[in-house]
Amino acid sequence: MKPFLLLASRAEDAAAEDEYAAYLRYGGLVPEQLRRVRLEAAPLPHLDLAEYSGVIVGGSPFTSSDPAEKKSATQHRVERELAGLLDRIVEQDFPFLGACYGVGTLGRHQGAVIDRTFGEQLGGVEIELTQAGLADPLLRGMPRRFTAFTGHKEACSSMPSHAVLLASSLACPVHMFRIKQNLYATQFHPELDAEGLVTRIDIYRHAGYFPPESAEELMAAARTFTVTEPMTILKNFVARYAG
Repeated sequence: MKPFLLLASRAEDAAAEDEYAAYLRYGGLVPEQLRRVRLEAAPLPHLDLAEYSGVIVGGSPFTSSDPAEKKSATQHRVERELAGLLDRIVEQDFPFLGACYGVGTLGRHQGAVIDRTFGEQLGGVEIELTQAGLADPLLRGMPRRFTAFTGHKEACSSMPSHAVLLASSLACPVHMFRIKQNLYATQFHPELDAEGLVTRIDIYRHAGYFPPESAEELMAAARTFTVTEPMTILKNFVARYAG
């Protein structure tokens, strides 16, 4: 099969490696089947999409809705490169799955309003599928309601008119959507289990997502959740598009 491509942008090596391992594990892939490009480390090389089965964009410390003057030169570069790549991905309806940062990237590219209206605290959240979500092949085998881990400063407050809403939570009305037939974005993390969240809490305790002094409490709370359903999305994505 052609490999999948993971576009990552976490500067911390421990977080980057843990994220990559999670996509391998829950996608049922080996390293040769999931190539990774760390966007924060160097400019995006030229990519021939015909060489890949699909593209995955992982979570990111970047906040796309921040004012331009508050963004670093690296963030500006990454946003330009992703926008250029999305021009081709959307035109071809090429298999794409963006997790968390995927809402900010695919959403903004397609005209969504991304702002801080519907941010959610770090932790387990009940997600509910829409009727369209229940019928979507990427969500095949999933229950109508399930728990997923999330934690985000920004979210989609207004979807593009041509997007299909697939999932919501009480605090965040847009948790997953589809553009065309093969372009997906989630606000929750389909790759994240309890220990993965504990790792990120530890790494990002001073990143502004939560008060640093609450890190131990958040880690203990994360371990009270059993999160297994969101990973079905990764399995379905690989099974559907591996070619």
